[in-house]
Formats: sequence, structure tokens, C-alpha cells
Amino acid sequence: MASVDWNALAAKSRRSRRWKNGLLIGFLTLVSVPILLPFFWMVVISVTARTGGVEAAVLWLACAVLVPATCAYGAAHLALPHPRARIIAGGVIAAAAALGLWALVGDQLHLHNYRFLVNSNLVEDIRGAATAGGQFPWVWTAFGNSLLVASVSTALKVIVATLAGYYLSRFAFRGRSGFLQGLLILEVFHPWMLTIPIFLVIYWVGLLNTLTGPILVLTAIDLPFFIFIMKGFFDAVPWDIEMSAMTDGASRRQAFRMVVLPQVRAGLIAIAVLGFIKGWEEYVFVTALRTGNSYWVMSTYLYYVAEDVMGVDYGLVAAVSVFYMIPSLALYLWCQRYLTQMTMGGVKG
Repeated sequence: MASVDWNALAAKSRRSRRWKNGLLIGFLTLVSVPILLPFFWMVVISVTARTGGVEAAVLWLACAVLVPATCAYGAAHLALPHPRARIIAGGVIAAAAALGLWALVGDQLHLHNYRFLVNSNLVEDIRGAATAGGQFPWVWTAFGNSLLVASVSTALKVIVATLAGYYLSRFAFRGRSGFLQGLLILEVFHPWMLTIPIFLVIYWVGLLNTLTGPILVLTAIDLPFFIFIMKGFFDAVPWDIEMSAMTDGASRRQAFRMVVLPQVRAGLIAIAVLGFIKGWEEYVFVTALRTGNSYWVMSTYLYYVAEDVMGVDYGLVAAVSVFYMIPSLALYLWCQRYLTQMTMGGVKG
């Protein structure tokens, strides 16, 4: 019987795996480029556009640097196992991209479109006249209101969804199946269909023109979906480990806090990130639940910047869009290692 060359088989398997991974990464890169290209354009417009707009050649030249740089960083992130090496590679790629941009479009680069960050009287600075939305607030006022709405609604969603998901997962009670079916039914109807009833309820309870109204509405709208997510995570946590903790003397509350919650940390982070992003980008209800300009958030600020009756300043719109996008992007980058390694509960062996 002929002997098997295991080293040759292992080498062949490694080559096959590298080819498959390379093809997969290449395919995902090609698919992601059309998705990322508009974001690159927005960034480029924000730092190059002037009163007369921006030339298409500038966009393509800048993207010819930014797209390969992003792909190179992605490849380095996959190839380099150590965080320090990734940071060094990212710094080198960023420096090379900066030099490339300066060489190709350096004479077009400026930060004048970001003047709204330091100029509290933006309307007079742009046109010397009012806009379609009336007098603008300072952007930091709208930023603070958006941060308040997103943060408070996220905290309420996480707390309520966690407690409700745990109760639905661990306890059997009369009406439990009907309650779960009711949550599914609530997800069938789009919340925009309820705009008028929600407006009337908010008006009757005296929360119109306050940030409390949108916070409560956003919390109530997202809770059914988040409760289902957390119930799935709690279902995947073995009941035995919780019973073992209570057998060793822990109370139900202590077992929940010290044993169960660490097992569903990925779920908590997932609904927190989703809840914050949905609260941060909300436009419909923060607009529908106010009359006049009683409060401003970033979504309404961006809308009225783009609706200037004297003509749209595309550079300013792009700059505000980039600034609007930064908190959500930063939150995702900070939590991505937890989101990409998500598991549905369980214990480590």
C-alpha cells in the first residue's frame, strides 16, 4: 500500500484555502466599492467644493487615492495579526494617501465648508438672509439635542428589552404566546403609518415641542424588535449555569447580573449600537412632534441646510453630512470587534 504524503496534502490544503480566501476577499472588495464610493465623494466634496461647485475630475482623482488606500488598509488588517502592526500599517497608508491627495488635488483642498463648527450665525455668513427653515441654531445645539435623544432612548431600549427578554425567556405565564404574537404583529405595521395618532397622543399628554416626546416614541417603536433579539440571546444561555449559581448561594438577581448578563454581552452591545444609530438618524418623528422651530436636531439641521431658498451650497451640505456621520461611525468602529464576534449566548469550554 502506497504511503500518503501528509505534508504535500497539508500544503495543497493551505494553497486551496488561500486561493478561496483571496477570491472571497476580492469579490467582497468589488461589491463594496460602489457602496463606499458615494461616501468618499461626500468627504471629497466637503473639503474641495467652492461657491461654483466641484469639478468631476477632482472627485475621481481623490477617489483614485482613497479607494486603493482603503483596500490596502483592509488587506493589511486581515494579513497582520498584531494590533500594533495594524496601527503602524494604517499610519503608513494614511500618510501615503495624504501625500497622494496633496500631489493630485492639493490646490483644491480647504476647510472653509466646515466653518459652521465655529460660526454660530451660519445664515448671515452664507447668504445674508433667512432660509426656508428660518434662523438656524448653532450646530452644537442640534448636535447636543441629537445626542440626548439617541443616548436616552438607547438606554431605555437596552434596559427594557433586556428585562423583558429575560422574563420571556425564563418564565412561563398565562398569555406568554399571545404576547409574543403581539410583538410580531407590531413589527408588521410601519411606524410612519401611526404618525398622526402618535402626534395626537403626544399633544394630549403635553409633550409636544419637547425632546421627551421623540425619545418615548422611538423607544416604544424599537422595543418589540429588540425584545425578540434579547429573548433569543437569553434562550441560548444554558439554564444549568444559572441554577448552579443559585445552588451555590446566589440570589436570582445576583445570578442574572453576574452570570447571565456577561453571556449576552454581545446582544446588549448589538441593540445599543442599533438603538443609538436609529435615534441619531431619526427625522420623521423629531419633525412631526414639533411645531415651528421649538427644537433642532442634526437631521433637521441638515435638511434645512440643503433647502436653502437662495441656492444650495453643496460643499456646506457635504461638510454637515460628514460631521453628522462621525458619531455613528465612531460607535461602530469602537464596537465592531464585539459585533463581528457575536454569539448567541453559551459558555466557553
